[in-house]
Amino acid sequence: MQRRNLLSFSRSVTNTLLNSTSPASSSSPSASLLLDSYCENDLHVDIYSNNRAIDSFIKSGSLASALHLFEKMPMRDVVTWNMLMNGYRQHDLPKQALQFYNEMVFQGIKESSSTFSTVLSACSNAGLYQEGIQVHCRVIFLGFSSNLFVAGSLIDLYMQMEDCDTAFRLFGYLPARNLAIYNLVLRGLREFSRSEWLVTLYSTMKEECIEPNGLTFCYLIHICVNGRFWDEGKQLHCYAFKIGWVEANLFAANALVDFYSACGNLIEAKKSFEAIRDEDVISWNSIVSAFAASGLLSDALELFARMQSWGKKPSIRSFVGFLHAASGFDNIIFGKQIHCHVVKLGFVFGSVHVESALINMYGKCGNIESSVSVFESVPERTLEICNSLMSSLLHCGVAEDVLEMFGLMVDEGIGVDGVSLSTALKASLVSGYGNLAYCRLLHCCAIKSGFEFDTAVSCSLIDAYSKYGHVEFSRQIFERLHSPNAICFTSIINGYARNGMGREGLEMLEIMTNKGLKPDRVTFLCILTGCSHSGLVEEGRSVFNSMKSVHGIHPDHRHYSCMVDLLGRAGLLDEAEDLLEHAPEKSDSVMCSSLLRSCRIHGNSVVGRRAAEALMELEPEDPAAFLQASSFYSEIGEPEISMQIREIAIARRMMREFGYSLIEANSHC
Repeated sequence: MQRRNLLSFSRSVTNTLLNSTSPASSSSPSASLLLDSYCENDLHVDIYSNNRAIDSFIKSGSLASALHLFEKMPMRDVVTWNMLMNGYRQHDLPKQALQFYNEMVFQGIKESSSTFSTVLSACSNAGLYQEGIQVHCRVIFLGFSSNLFVAGSLIDLYMQMEDCDTAFRLFGYLPARNLAIYNLVLRGLREFSRSEWLVTLYSTMKEECIEPNGLTFCYLIHICVNGRFWDEGKQLHCYAFKIGWVEANLFAANALVDFYSACGNLIEAKKSFEAIRDEDVISWNSIVSAFAASGLLSDALELFARMQSWGKKPSIRSFVGFLHAASGFDNIIFGKQIHCHVVKLGFVFGSVHVESALINMYGKCGNIESSVSVFESVPERTLEICNSLMSSLLHCGVAEDVLEMFGLMVDEGIGVDGVSLSTALKASLVSGYGNLAYCRLLHCCAIKSGFEFDTAVSCSLIDAYSKYGHVEFSRQIFERLHSPNAICFTSIINGYARNGMGREGLEMLEIMTNKGLKPDRVTFLCILTGCSHSGLVEEGRSVFNSMKSVHGIHPDHRHYSCMVDLLGRAGLLDEAEDLLEHAPEKSDSVMCSSLLRSCRIHGNSVVGRRAAEALMELEPEDPAAFLQASSFYSEIGEPEISMQIREIAIARRMMREFGYSLIEANSHC
């Protein structure tokens, strides 16, 4: 039925013949009614009067009265239709607004720029993306593509679809741009973490002599936070100070507090806070949250006390910041104290953010019983609260309950979003119930609910399919993404590495850097793992050396461990041992175990002895380490030492845990 309505909508829009076509005007659509255009005869005067009455009804909230008058009118013009469609859009009835647009086009009424702006906005807000694309075709056909107001609505539509590349292309095609269009694009960059466009867009803005306002500055600063552009953010701070925004614009000043907090520069964050003349509750909450997030709980509490002494009532943000700090530092005692304070001030009931933060805090601190208790005391179980409990259950290793919770959310009509689907996918990978069929089921749920292209869901699907050995499905999901970010690239590279496809991972790294995306530590760790599993010694060595010289990233012990494994597999044991000695964390049992395993494979008793001794010193209570060392000495022809190591392990009552494996054959476990 839905498909039939969609096809009917498409046919009625695209098959309507126009009596004449003219280029769209670039002038601003005005909500005011121009009397001069209706004074040709009495009929036009009646239309004008009725339009004003419809406008009054809509503004007063009487949509039924407006519709009644609309239906009684013997003749209507484009303004009449525009007002009624906009009224339905404002009252959150987008499908009805589209039905009126359908009827308008069917009757041969030619659209104006206001028509397209209203209809496209209705499509964006309601997620009616296919209909919005069809309206875009109509925009092109009638020549409204360069109208700034229509173009702004189109850019917003594609931003909502997370198709940032199409939105940027539309932006680039505009012959002229204004501040509103730039702010719209900057908002999209901030929301979808497309920070790589910041420098280009800001440079273009200055070349076109468009002066930014306070909203522009807030967007720019937040993009700098998302992209870790600390130098650019400091330059923007200088510019804001020069033109007086820091003192005159409270939102800009608060954005600077958030920026320096994200930088970890609490001194500058506090200076930015103190520069605000009349601190409001937003300013206080920003600085309190900044110190709490950095783990400086005593300073945060001192500021919190000062805030209340100045008569500023704490808001939800302060308490959420404290609860997140308790979660991050596993400080359940502090978390319980904040919980008591929240209850005392009455924030715990009715505040979804506080309730979710409490569930997260107890879950991250390992107290899943309290997490469930808070969840059960919530009067209304919203999607955000259910997601918090799912995350807490997954963190505490109760994967089966995560999947059960997901089913409960579907059955009770709570719904799911990208966080729900991503968490369920992660839980299915560590649960005994998880298999390829369950992964496909969740994939179908993602498609049906419209979250197929959500970044978190896509990355989880890529990870899940690659773990089940279907890396070709992972590649298909990746290629369907409109604008893959660095996390998406890292996920597919990890999928290739997991399946021993190191060269494909290197190719993806090259594509990633050519797109201007910056690989991080995790990306390089996946690349080195792929090289190790594929025996790409020279390529791995080159990537490892480029981390510091080209990308400015200092390798940590995980990267050194991958390189030790890579060199050891290739038989370059002396080089591997030398690299191990130069690792930032020399006492790493993983590297010693990897080196010892390589020595067993290649029969190097000299390096192997040193690796075995180091491993047993680092893991004196690990039965697996002693078993590996014992097996090594047995293989090199020294059974006495091998037996001594086994006796030591028995004397220390070391018990090796038994593992289990799960395979799937013909869709059956």
